[in-house]
Amino acid sequence: MTRFAKPLAMAALALVLASPAFAQSDAGTKALARNFDGVWTNASGTRLERAANFTTLVVPAEQAEAIKKTATDGRMMANAPSDLSAGAFKDANSQAGYNAFWTDPGLGLMSVRGEARSSHIVSPADGKMPFKDRAKSLVLPIREGVEYRSGKGAYEGPEDLPLRERCLIAQSDGGGPVMLNGLYNNNYGFHLTKDYLVIEVEMVHDARIIPIYASADVARASHKPAVIKPWLGDSVAWWDGDTLVTETRNINPTQESRTQTPVSTQGVVTEKFTRIDADELLYQFTVQDPVHYTQTWSGEYAFKPNPGNIFEYACHEGNYSMEGILGGARLAEAAEAAQAAAAKPKAKTGKSKR
Repeated sequence: MTRFAKPLAMAALALVLASPAFAQSDAGTKALARNFDGVWTNASGTRLERAANFTTLVVPAEQAEAIKKTATDGRMMANAPSDLSAGAFKDANSQAGYNAFWTDPGLGLMSVRGEARSSHIVSPADGKMPFKDRAKSLVLPIREGVEYRSGKGAYEGPEDLPLRERCLIAQSDGGGPVMLNGLYNNNYGFHLTKDYLVIEVEMVHDARIIPIYASADVARASHKPAVIKPWLGDSVAWWDGDTLVTETRNINPTQESRTQTPVSTQGVVTEKFTRIDADELLYQFTVQDPVHYTQTWSGEYAFKPNPGNIFEYACHEGNYSMEGILGGARLAEAAEAAQAAAAKPKAKTGKSKR
């Protein structure tokens, strides 16, 4: 049994026993309102920004059901047995990613208060991040995406590799802030005590340890000195009624330049966790950052219970992959240098005739 298995199992049992009370009485609601220990998931087909095929935040039920059916049918087809009589596969696409067996993005759109959502962003109304200059703010993630798919990059040293290659923080930005869902590993372990909220992120090995203070004023006064800029930022928390509010500042500058939701040293991210039902933990977020954005923007989605435990995500850090990536780049450089040398005209030797 893992170190989290016992408390999570106890929390799951408490949830099962308390769920009817949550739905039927104010006493039950209050008992669970400040208790969201356990494993939750934000897996769904909905992403942070609104896709072009949607025009509204709330998706009509008929359209949402059709989208879920298409995704379910596609997953069943992808998981069907291969026709071995067809011979060897001829797909030589070396840039292809994981096939469906390895992914678990969630089927269907995110549901919040019974409504299917087309994006996590609720403001601005168009569901888009209000970048001042999107290309400038995302220059490294865009470049690294091309390198990741093609395998072609400078790879001068470990620092040149994306955070996902170095296994430093979750490649899906699952650790936040803002915490986002991705292609797989969309589970979270919430461990809530009187003094701390610990968020265990399944993707890679992120763990946000957030102290809880008596009030917003005390919490904000307890931020670390600005010179300390940890991965995932410096977070503090306080209760506002039955909502746990967190405020994050001073996100590591390397993380700022390599994530989907860049936040500068001037930025502040506010997150709220509210247990609105036995099977729904509302997650709301607001981003204020005058460096990257033209206005404050915000969004929300709902975590849903996911029975079971979170197990280790063993990234490649510490094995030979890093050495192989950098060694391959050096070999490519040597080959290019040799080719360039061979192409140079050879200097004539010997005495000249008079």
